[in-house]
Amino acid sequence: MAHIAPGVTIDNYVSAILVAVVLSFLNQIVKPILTILTIPITIFTLGFFLLVINAIIILLADKLVSDFKVNGFWYALLFSLILSVITSILNRWFGVKKDEEREERQ
Repeated sequence: MAHIAPGVTIDNYVSAILVAVVLSFLNQIVKPILTILTIPITIFTLGFFLLVINAIIILLADKLVSDFKVNGFWYALLFSLILSVITSILNRWFGVKKDEEREERQ
């Protein structure tokens, strides 16, 4: 992602794995709390404020991982958009379909 998104740099592959772990943790713990706290503005903006929350999560990861640098809010927003698109594509290609999950449970 650092090669695709301008304004985002990462020094090495170990740092990239660390960023992935930190983003995963922040998305599981911090993002739901921020989402609940900002329900009114999220409804008012028809869900677009969730993009701002994603950018905030990326900026938090920037502060926590020393070899990961994001040059501001707009680059974090662009990074989160690109990451969301790529994640959606990969989930569609490699993800388990809901019908298959139901069959496996039975």
